[in-house]
Amino acid sequence: MKLIVGLGNPGIEYQFTPHNIGFLAVDRIAEQCGVMVDNRHCKALTARTRIGNEEVLLAKPETYMNLSGMSVLELVRKYEVEPGRDMIVIYDELDLPLGMIRIRARGSSAGHNGMQSIINALQTEEIARIRIGVAPDDPRKGGAKYILSPFRKLQMVAVDEALDLTAEAVNVIVNENILLAMNRFNRKNKPPEDEDSEEKN
Repeated sequence: MKLIVGLGNPGIEYQFTPHNIGFLAVDRIAEQCGVMVDNRHCKALTARTRIGNEEVLLAKPETYMNLSGMSVLELVRKYEVEPGRDMIVIYDELDLPLGMIRIRARGSSAGHNGMQSIINALQTEEIARIRIGVAPDDPRKGGAKYILSPFRKLQMVAVDEALDLTAEAVNVIVNENILLAMNRFNRKNKPPEDEDSEEKN
């Protein structure tokens, strides 16, 4: 069983905000698989499906972002998931341009409270993750107010592309391997100023 977790906040008011792009990504994957993420257990909304030959559990924790680890720990225990091998966490990244994605096999939370909650709960940084860029056009407009406010219409094309890209990357990670996904998607999305500073993890 593979566990794919998207991070966000429950509630209609947060649905289409930058901080909820992890939820939106899981919904996009579910849509492509023909399932609904509406089974409530382990403090999360979940759906079981298959991606290629692998059985997958899609999950959206309902604990609010900063307590995501509570739900993920329950899911990991219930489904006997090995976090370092069988789990992917998807969440927003303010330091990446809108629509860009970055895949890593492990590492710190880099200040993301939802990811830090999961690291604390599972007591490991060996967790694959896909970060989806949500940086505003104007860097001065970043911060809590921005990430909890709905995307503007002009941003939705980039958001839509990022969700499709994320679903494609999940498919590669689940059915092939994360190194292949990193090589394929991190390079495709690399801004010019990142050429010499790309993470080696």
